[in-house]
Amino acid sequence: MTLPTPPAVSAPPSATPRDGDADRPDRPCVTELRLSAFAVHRGAVLRLAPLTLLAGPSGSGKSSALRAYEALARLGAGAELGAVFPDPGACVPERARPDAQRRRGFRIGCTADGPEGPVRLDLAVQAEPELRVVGERLTADGVVLLETALRDPGRRAVQAAWHTAGASPVTRAPLPDDRLGTALLPLRVAGKTDGQRRVLAAAEQTLVALRSVFACDPRPGRMRDPVPIGSGRLLGGCDNIADVLGRTRAECGRRYARFVAAVRAGCAGPVADVLAEPVAGGAVRALLDRGGGIRTGLARLGDGELRYLALALVLLTGPGVLEVDAPGEVPAALRTLTVLADGLDRGLDARQRAELLRLAAEMCERGHVRLVGTVAEATWAAGLDGVEVVHLGRDTRV
Repeated sequence: MTLPTPPAVSAPPSATPRDGDADRPDRPCVTELRLSAFAVHRGAVLRLAPLTLLAGPSGSGKSSALRAYEALARLGAGAELGAVFPDPGACVPERARPDAQRRRGFRIGCTADGPEGPVRLDLAVQAEPELRVVGERLTADGVVLLETALRDPGRRAVQAAWHTAGASPVTRAPLPDDRLGTALLPLRVAGKTDGQRRVLAAAEQTLVALRSVFACDPRPGRMRDPVPIGSGRLLGGCDNIADVLGRTRAECGRRYARFVAAVRAGCAGPVADVLAEPVAGGAVRALLDRGGGIRTGLARLGDGELRYLALALVLLTGPGVLEVDAPGEVPAALRTLTVLADGLDRGLDARQRAELLRLAAEMCERGHVRLVGTVAEATWAAGLDGVEVVHLGRDTRV
């Protein structure tokens, strides 16, 4: 379960411009997801555009790919391994055989591109007999900036070595085996040498790219009822959408008008407005204003209409409204929100799918939002500019 031996740590390259600098994203973002050994995936490399649809039949690993992405995002935000993987055995490839110590595990990774260039993060996790990190590697331009490995199974720590390029080429220290080492680097690296500053810049780019992630799977059955007035931040299941509508209207009237237009395009019947109305007991409910004094509560809408409405709202809001652990120390103009939408087309009719995808393409083109969604098939998305379709089992590299 340990990672392969890395190449020798080399001195940092000169500060001269590198090839491809002109095409580099201004805001850090994840451009590649690697599923080296995770659930049904082995050796899969998913290249992610601003708007990516993962297509394939049931069992092809679409949902597990999103789970791996979300797991990396939560680890990047500092979550403990056990909270991120409550059922680690389900992440182990089915045919993975235990070693002599009865250990089995899984491997995932990603590439975060941005001002520092492509930075690769790879993680090896032991799932059995106990959950722990056994290896992690952060690299850029072929230089290993951080490497960890489990040296002593009896200790709850991994041995870490990070790039220094000072009097000593690397600094070594133990790190916990239940957290992502990259997320701990800003607290452990002094930043006194060029090498250390390079490590910090690469780690921070990776963490910024990972942390602004919103995993979304609207649950219509929970969207129909009034909800208590709360934080005004939308949950991943969109259960509390009624509580969020009033806030979004007050904060950005122009964007809310765009949301109402999207609802009008995707829902049956006339739609003059989308309202949040207080009800008894300190709760609020959402309804559609049909005009002429007629209002329709969400309880009367179909599942497809509710999923469409919720996904449109997600695309038109941002980290301040969504329940996202965004890096607050980074200005919003330098962050990109990535929406992970499992079953993006679930329950939607042809018109709703087309309208939602057009809205997604428009928002993703602006650069502040990225979308990775799963669909059963993607022929309906063919020909739309800005949409990248990855067919699992065909476009993945094995």
